[in-house]
Amino acid sequence: MRFLKTGLVLAALVLSPAAFAQKKWDMASAFVTSNFHVANLAEFAADVEKETQGQLRITLHANSSLFKGSEIKRAVQGGQVQAGEILMTAYENESAVLGVDGVPFLATSYADARKLYEVQKPVLQAYLEKQGIVLLYCVPWPASGIYSKRAVDSIADMRGIKWRAYSPATTRMGELMQAQPVTVQPAELSQALTTGVVEAFMTSTQTGVDSRAYEQVKYFYDLQAGLPKNAVFVNAKAFQALGAEQQHAVMKAAQAAEERGWRLSNEWNEASKKTLREKGMTVSEPSPALRADVQRMGQQLLQDWQKKAGPDAAGIVTQYQQLRASDSQAVRK
Repeated sequence: MRFLKTGLVLAALVLSPAAFAQKKWDMASAFVTSNFHVANLAEFAADVEKETQGQLRITLHANSSLFKGSEIKRAVQGGQVQAGEILMTAYENESAVLGVDGVPFLATSYADARKLYEVQKPVLQAYLEKQGIVLLYCVPWPASGIYSKRAVDSIADMRGIKWRAYSPATTRMGELMQAQPVTVQPAELSQALTTGVVEAFMTSTQTGVDSRAYEQVKYFYDLQAGLPKNAVFVNAKAFQALGAEQQHAVMKAAQAAEERGWRLSNEWNEASKKTLREKGMTVSEPSPALRADVQRMGQQLLQDWQKKAGPDAAGIVTQYQQLRASDSQAVRK
């Protein structure tokens, strides 16, 4: 009887969810722990563990502690790490599909960014799938503006300035402004500002707070030039190694993270502007001349992007513009 009871206990342990072998994923991000993207990742990881009843645990490695931002996608593809988060526009040289939301003034509001994502997502999913990657979700940064150590009334004031570049689009902007583009990763921005390696850059209000730009930079011009997105994804083999219920749990948590992330982006945009002001920065609208100059650059950058975009990527912009036009007509009616 004692052996029978022991056997029943062992059988119960084998059949219980807690007894299944726990799977562990590492997830790499280049952004600091105080960033809302990373906070959202942490909540996603907690949701996954809860939804899988502890069968899948995700360990988050932020602030480029595991891989630099430029290394994360390749690391996930190669299976060096199971999951990762990237700023897609930083990978535009690999594919125009990854850089479309970095084109200035293409989508300048959350509503338009949603429309752009709606047509971009299936193309993006198919592109990543061919590389052995499963897209989990995407979340935009708050709209971009220009930070500068000196006042900027027009693009002429940017000539010769040390300009932070982190994507093909921002590098091209530096060239068009006759500035000096310098490639600087997110985790290195604060030091680059302190040492004078960078004097001006274009990014979100959130990044300005993360990098403590207010300690070195006096001006922020709220251009609302675009809302580039982060993509969160997982190695396809790691995903396929999960059971069907676990896969469903991961995608359910990803959908929740995407919706939460879009809401947080909007909330953090306003909160970050307030922080920049409180820290002594001048936060203002761009002058008409500066706005006109940057919009012209946006048109040039769109043309540059279209020249290198294949049919799939080019179709994203075409469908997006059609969707915007359709929505505008519906509103007028």
